[in-house]
Amino acid sequence: MKVVVFNNVTVDGVMQAPMQREEDQSGGFELGGWAAAYNAMQSQEAGESLSSFGSLLMGRRTYEIFYNYFPKHPDNPFTSTLTNMQKYVASTTLREPLPWENSTLIRDVPGGVTALKAQPGDDIIVWGSSKLIQTLIKHNLVDRYILLIHPCVLGSGRRMFSDGGALANLQLISAKATANGVVVVTYEPAG
Repeated sequence: MKVVVFNNVTVDGVMQAPMQREEDQSGGFELGGWAAAYNAMQSQEAGESLSSFGSLLMGRRTYEIFYNYFPKHPDNPFTSTLTNMQKYVASTTLREPLPWENSTLIRDVPGGVTALKAQPGDDIIVWGSSKLIQTLIKHNLVDRYILLIHPCVLGSGRRMFSDGGALANLQLISAKATANGVVVVTYEPAG
């Protein structure tokens, strides 16, 4: 299995609350919903579909945001897929059993993700989860980045690659612009 980070980001790297204002207001963030205007969360924009991934890996905060939204919105096109998909949740504070079906707790991220990658099967997608992404980068566990870069600058909010974060040298695999100005880039670790 490979670990694939798949995220919406702004030109200045903000990834917090792309689809709805109320999605994640932590830290006083009030600019949520910035990606909704571009309607680019659709995985088709990146030439990928959720069905091409075997499981979802996320941090505690992202898990709680997803769990508090998707099961309550059965008409959302992602709800059924996400509910049925195996979900791995990196957390030292949550306890099993986790409330959302098909969810498994991972306490030791480097060891747990290394073990998952050694198994056969479809790739693991990481959505959101900025702190988890930094841990994965630090331990060389990310195999691919698919970023939907939106033509906006927010100036504040949680960034995917934060100051003081882990070093990552990347090589460009592909890039394409969508009709609405979102650039879909795919990177893999270099060297």
